[in-house]
Amino acid sequence: MGTKTVSDYSMLDHATQSDPYEFYALLHEECPVYHMPETGFYMVTKYEDMRRVLKDTDIFTSDVRRTVGLQGDGNTNIYQEILADRGWSHVQTLQRTDPPEHTRYRKLLDRVFTAKRVRGMLPYIEDVTNELIDGWIDDGEVEFISKFAMPQPGIIIAEQLGLDRSQVGTFKKWADAMLATAIKPLTEAQIRATAEIELEAQHFFAKVFEDRRTNPTDDLMSGFVHAHGDDEEPLTMHELQNLMHQLITGGFETTQSALAHSMWLLLRHPELQTRLRDDPSLIKNFVEEALRFESPVQGLSRMTTQDVDIGGITIPANSMVVVRYGAANRDPDKFECPHQFDLDRKNAGAHIAFGMGAHFCVGAMLARQEMISAVTHIVRRMENIRLAKEMSDPVHDTSLFFLPIREMYLAFDKIT
Repeated sequence: MGTKTVSDYSMLDHATQSDPYEFYALLHEECPVYHMPETGFYMVTKYEDMRRVLKDTDIFTSDVRRTVGLQGDGNTNIYQEILADRGWSHVQTLQRTDPPEHTRYRKLLDRVFTAKRVRGMLPYIEDVTNELIDGWIDDGEVEFISKFAMPQPGIIIAEQLGLDRSQVGTFKKWADAMLATAIKPLTEAQIRATAEIELEAQHFFAKVFEDRRTNPTDDLMSGFVHAHGDDEEPLTMHELQNLMHQLITGGFETTQSALAHSMWLLLRHPELQTRLRDDPSLIKNFVEEALRFESPVQGLSRMTTQDVDIGGITIPANSMVVVRYGAANRDPDKFECPHQFDLDRKNAGAHIAFGMGAHFCVGAMLARQEMISAVTHIVRRMENIRLAKEMSDPVHDTSLFFLPIREMYLAFDKIT
């Protein structure tokens, strides 16, 4: 069998999505800006090229509503018509706007997602983490995704929003639906079913927002309703719905994936379990290197407002550009031996798993703390963590932009 070339891979192929790193290495060498033949998207893979794209919001806009992405005109229109008819159609807010419009939303959100608030949450995050572990540690085995990686960040974001933790499974269903159209092409029937699930979420959130307008509390949903200053217009229900769309998807999928991949790294490198247990000061760098090595958001999209040259390739105006964080974080020009997990890597924190520039992830500090607390208590409370069942093949569910691990059955010894 001969050596593979770029043309042997497709980012729409499930196996490539699940393990894209050989493809990334080929692209770095042969085609750093890759024109995806299946979609017409341009995929940027090099670290410095990505810095340019992410920082130049004039040429690389986050407002991609003029493109139809993976679903085509027909399905995109059907989805939006269903929301517009019986709920709230998508409007561009935080993630899909550029400065100065983006600055308004970011300022409102930053008033709610403060560093002080996250620091104050530490005892609560520790409690949620240990309560979940308490639920299964005496069993000696666990399905890690459903019993920890999903509910830990899910409970935290739900309760911070002012929602009931007992409904975390419902919130996860909503988050999955909200992400579905960006993950893979869907049939018309799937589009309609997915829109119905998002409508369910929208009407639930609308009732909560209306209640918070007249009965303010100290949760995040109340904060969004009342975040405007005296000289500012309050957010409309369309805007509030879109912010919830972004926060609930980010609060579930991305941190769940980061936690799952952190555990997978501990399984593939069992010596790290002992090192982290013996020296907890290493956990922070472990988290940063895990985010670099297995970026939970492998890519996001931008659109060009004019013809532009990146890496010697001319990208025409109105083209979809995929900023491939997972590839940039494996760029050998930025990270030495990038395909090697190195707990002692000096520049692990230079990764761009949370993006950069104006759209740097607003929840990055919370996600980091959730990961640090999780790893700290897992290695403190259990040892000899190992697979109880082989991982599926492919390991991940299909997704163009994310790395969702399907399942992870663990066995372990409880530390007494």
